[in-house]
Amino acid sequence: MRTLCPNLDREDGLETVLEVPIPEEMFASNKHRARQNKNSGVKSHMDKSAASVFGSRNAEIQLLLGVVGAPLIPHPIRCDHSLNTKINDHPIEASVAKYIVQQYIAAAGGEHALNSIDSMYAMGKIKMVASEFIAGDGMGLNNGNVMKIKSVKNGPGEMGGFVLWQKRPDLWSIELVVSGCKISAGSDGKVAWRQTPWHNSHASRGPARPLRRSLQGLDPKSVANLFSNSICVGEKSVNAEDCFVLKLETEPSTLKARSSSNVEVMRHTVWGYFSQRTGLLLQLEDTHLLRIKAPGNDVFWETTMESLILDYRTLDGVNIAHGGRTSVSLFRFGENSEGHTRTRMEEVWTIEEVDFNIKGLSADCFLPPSDLKNEDEVSNDVNKNSRLGFKARTNNAKLRTARKGPSKIMSIDEEDLEDYEADEES
Repeated sequence: MRTLCPNLDREDGLETVLEVPIPEEMFASNKHRARQNKNSGVKSHMDKSAASVFGSRNAEIQLLLGVVGAPLIPHPIRCDHSLNTKINDHPIEASVAKYIVQQYIAAAGGEHALNSIDSMYAMGKIKMVASEFIAGDGMGLNNGNVMKIKSVKNGPGEMGGFVLWQKRPDLWSIELVVSGCKISAGSDGKVAWRQTPWHNSHASRGPARPLRRSLQGLDPKSVANLFSNSICVGEKSVNAEDCFVLKLETEPSTLKARSSSNVEVMRHTVWGYFSQRTGLLLQLEDTHLLRIKAPGNDVFWETTMESLILDYRTLDGVNIAHGGRTSVSLFRFGENSEGHTRTRMEEVWTIEEVDFNIKGLSADCFLPPSDLKNEDEVSNDVNKNSRLGFKARTNNAKLRTARKGPSKIMSIDEEDLEDYEADEES
């Protein structure tokens, strides 16, 4: 990972210290594009003006960052109770799940080691790509329009890096840069927020929730706390290993708090796949269904994320995952069949550095931006020119013919979806 950016204007000029380290491949693979992005790309993307994001490639980057960049876990995680809870006096499915969680705690390093971690830092590199888009009647089987864009395995994708900070009990902050475009997100324990180049700083609806990326093998204690109230629903083979499957449903009160007058979060379910051989978490999956209320026919969005968690290594007695792959499926339905779309995205990540108990990391490091707005202010102040720009400027003819597809998948934030759907109706 590179922490310094060379001065592309003067060979004898001083290098710039990067806020977020980025992969060396971004410099080695395309020096010409890096030179062009010196002033036009990086600076414009760091600027919050929506006019800096345009064109089909940048639309794809916005889609990737909006969906895969900093998703949240369905509900807050309790951190005020012992990890090793009693398994008696519970239904059999819950008792089995608690036993599996206890085995996971032991495999991750033990309760003493996990409780000794007060804060954490992680730095890694990522590669994202929108791998497939399907639209129309038949969803690509016969009459649908199918467009396979590229794959992480055989295509370059969008490279980037991220820096993640966490502090007990529920403080976190992440900065992520992909192809020169930066997003930030965090939580001060009271509100979770996100900041992007195409959107003002805004708070997520409902209670503050943890970052999903942390539970992809980086924070074993939060994983154990998340599934402490789950149930065991069976077994499944993941990556050639037999796993126990734990399921957790989001409480109705939390779903209601995340909903609005125009958007209803109907369900949000999380599954954890724990290896029967090692006890470690091998796959994290969650799916949520949103209903966008509109005159005539309501529109539904179903989002499914599956993260394969790999390369566990021991650090200070704690097993931390150092790599993995996330697959995302966005399915939009509810109108006539021509308006149905399915988009697939992939992300591969690698952890380059991780450390615990960071000295000097205080609660002040997790304060939200000064321009933070709540969801009601955002809906009244959303920049529609940005969204219309993406629809009008795309250079791909297939994207233009399937207009109802990509123009409606630029964001899956519950706070934003009603605005996107409203644009299409107008």
